[in-house]
Amino acid sequence: MTTVTKEHKTKSGVVTSDKMDQTVTVMIERKIKHPLYKKYIKKSTKIHAHDPDNKCQQGDLVKIAECRPISKTKSWKVVEIVESTK
Repeated sequence: MTTVTKEHKTKSGVVTSDKMDQTVTVMIERKIKHPLYKKYIKKSTKIHAHDPDNKCQQGDLVKIAECRPISKTKSWKVVEIVESTK
């Protein structure tokens, strides 16, 4: 039998809130094209991500990866801090 490793989805976004313990809120922005008017529109999604060491601060650019559900709203974890605000 062969074992298959699954690639986890990764996204990058900006930390909008770090007030919770071991949790950060990450805003991910993307641009979509309107089907009729052909104009690009910004859409954003807020995701709760697990930050076990509480290293992330508000305004940091982070990379997050999908993981097993940690709580009711958390199923992403912080992989790395790409750019810090310090």
